[in-house]
Amino acid sequence: MKAWLAALATASIMLLPLPAFAAALEGEAQRQPVNWVAILMFVAFVGLTLWITKAAAARTRTASDFYTAGGGISGFQNGLAMAGDYMSAASFLGISAQIFNDGYDGLIYSTGFLVGWPILLFLMAERLRNLGRFTFADVASYRFAQPPVRSFAAVSTLLVVSFYLIAQMVGAGQLIKLLFGLPYAVAVVIVGALMMLYVLFGGMRATTWVQIIKAVLLLGGASFMALMVLAQMGFSLEALFARAVEVKRQAALSGGATMAEAAERGRSIMAPGNFIKDPVSAISFGLALMLGTAGLPHILMRFFTVPDAKEARKSVLWATGWIGYFYILTFIIGFGAIVLVGTEPSYLDGEGALRGGGNMAAIHLAHAIGGNAFLGFISAVAFATILAVVAGLTLSAASAVSHDLYATVFKHGRAGSADELRVSRLTTLALGALAVLLGLVFEKQNVAFMVSLAFALAASGNFPVLILSLLWSGCTTRGAAWGGTIGLLTAFVLTLLSPAVWTATFDLGPAPFPYSSAAIFSVPAGFLSIWLISLLDRSPRAAVDKAGYPAQRVRAETGIGAFAASDH
Repeated sequence: MKAWLAALATASIMLLPLPAFAAALEGEAQRQPVNWVAILMFVAFVGLTLWITKAAAARTRTASDFYTAGGGISGFQNGLAMAGDYMSAASFLGISAQIFNDGYDGLIYSTGFLVGWPILLFLMAERLRNLGRFTFADVASYRFAQPPVRSFAAVSTLLVVSFYLIAQMVGAGQLIKLLFGLPYAVAVVIVGALMMLYVLFGGMRATTWVQIIKAVLLLGGASFMALMVLAQMGFSLEALFARAVEVKRQAALSGGATMAEAAERGRSIMAPGNFIKDPVSAISFGLALMLGTAGLPHILMRFFTVPDAKEARKSVLWATGWIGYFYILTFIIGFGAIVLVGTEPSYLDGEGALRGGGNMAAIHLAHAIGGNAFLGFISAVAFATILAVVAGLTLSAASAVSHDLYATVFKHGRAGSADELRVSRLTTLALGALAVLLGLVFEKQNVAFMVSLAFALAASGNFPVLILSLLWSGCTTRGAAWGGTIGLLTAFVLTLLSPAVWTATFDLGPAPFPYSSAAIFSVPAGFLSIWLISLLDRSPRAAVDKAGYPAQRVRAETGIGAFAASDH
């Protein structure tokens, strides 16, 4: 107990403004006014979640407890936790910031993020729960040779998680920097340290309850924000949009535009083209967001935390409802920020950009409608959002290394539960360090866009392997492992060569790959590679793989032989 109190005290101290430390690290960086409400809410949330982690640690004794909370989470709880896991910094901070900048075009995130959930519900939820135990690789490799497919799944998971982590770390760093005047680097280190505490000691049980609490707080806070924005517009969306158009027109006039140019700039926020410039990028972007949802390892892992397939379907239904409602709110919040934040000089720096970074539109809006008290609440909720998602990401990556690589590939299924847990916790430490490093490198990126890159990887590698292994009897080990790898590498290489990374992040000049998303090329590459390699595979293993499909289908459809929940 003393150790946990010490951890809480340490975390509380870390969250307080440290002007001397900040000045030493950032030189001339200016401190923000101290918001004691925000500080107290931050500390209260950290204290609550550390207490949850302590309670969960006492019940985390086996690998099943650590990875899936023993499979004992109800469908409603898991749906809320799924929503909490999915409504990340990209959803709350990134989408509202994108709408603040580009208007209507930001809707591509809300739409794309949401429409992948019916795929999960109708094609995958029941099959995943019946076939898997800890990770999506259990499903993808069910009737195949284990080492090749699990190796692919582990590498894919680590790549997807790495890009997804970037968005969370950048959002958290900018948030704490804005509120507390701490250097960005220190803020990122704080988040990394807290993330490791949750996962190391509490596992999936602690992560689930942190995600549930975060989802309730975020839905409540976002509902209040949207309601207050609409109240100031007479509860008229038409009035909100008209006012936003006028604000953008006036801003363009102030920037030296002619009357005609300013009028066009104002109207442009109600039409596509500000963010996604060409049809190829628009289709590619939407494809990545839609199919990537069904390939995210930390979301797929949640299907194994429920007792049976019925609860898995219920989870997706609940999650889809909460997430759809939330994305409606982000649209109102984004346009509300244009009207209430874009016209207030105190929220802007000398160059007219958002103070604290481009992802802070929702945070400033909270202050505009509710003062310091609501700013403190929303800031704590945003911080909770980031910590919950980061914990889920880290857990999925740790399970990929310990369960898929160490226990299955290296130890050939003979590793003990204690050994798996030890490897998971060592992996968590390594991932914490990696997350901090990535957060520092990608500091200036829009967090929603960085998540879209992770979605492109998931859509190109994980999704084709899962769908074809579940639904096509002709899929083979070689097809799944090599075809999935081709799709994943195509997405990864084209992402590195895209303007977002090649030009915006590493400043290497014009990008060799001109489009913002690789999915329109990499997703077909994944599917076609799996199909062609499987079709040409005449090995003895291929015959075994194809012969195993009927048994897989029986279990996938009926649940006979599926793993049951642990009895605690």
